[in-house]
Amino acid sequence: MQRYFLETTAHDGDQISLTAAVYHHWVTVLRAEVGAEAEFVDATAHLFHGRLTTLGDSATVTLTAVPTPPVELPVDVTIVCGLPKQEKAEWITQKATELGVARVIFYGADWSVAKWQPNKVAKKLTRLTKIAHGAAEQAHRLRRPTVSYAKNLAEVLQTPYDVAVMAYEESAKQGEQSALNQQLQAVTPGQHLLAIFGPEGGISPAEVTQAQATGATLVGLGPRILRTETAPLYFLAAVSMVLELQQPR
Repeated sequence: MQRYFLETTAHDGDQISLTAAVYHHWVTVLRAEVGAEAEFVDATAHLFHGRLTTLGDSATVTLTAVPTPPVELPVDVTIVCGLPKQEKAEWITQKATELGVARVIFYGADWSVAKWQPNKVAKKLTRLTKIAHGAAEQAHRLRRPTVSYAKNLAEVLQTPYDVAVMAYEESAKQGEQSALNQQLQAVTPGQHLLAIFGPEGGISPAEVTQAQATGATLVGLGPRILRTETAPLYFLAAVSMVLELQQPR
């Protein structure tokens, strides 16, 4: 069943008009007819079944409230990624959304090869936000991640958080294996977890010092060296394993 997000709060029995974007995808592309059903998530992350009740130049849907499943990660995860090359930002955004991320921040790292020109940042963020929203619908999530840009890591580290980690290549090379697990075991539901990843060029010593000065812990991501687009996904999978799959139901 298709899932769409609403920008407003909804209630059981509401009749709503489809937005142009939802109308185009559900009615024009998928050829939904009167009586067809889809899922709708309102602005407060509540789930509804929607039945298409009228159809013409516009369309209306009648909403029925249904139990909201626990599909979101129990902690609020922000991944912070040094600007990657080519289309990797789109890949990271899409896959991280599928894995449950709450926020994605791309930053101009000291050793980033890629650069975002100031006059193009807004356009890039619009594109990435659209990808995140589409991925959230595809993954049947209840929340859509935000995507933003920071000029450097120092700007990112002004973000409030409860626990912060930095995935550091040298930690992996030195055989560090326990810090990530220790940090994840210490996180409690509802907390904000910040995870920092470098670009293809790696993380500079100055950035390591900055992160540690604000309380971030250096962690390895297993014994192998991961690509810049792979590391955040490894991390999010580890978060799910420790905080979702290994927890008693």
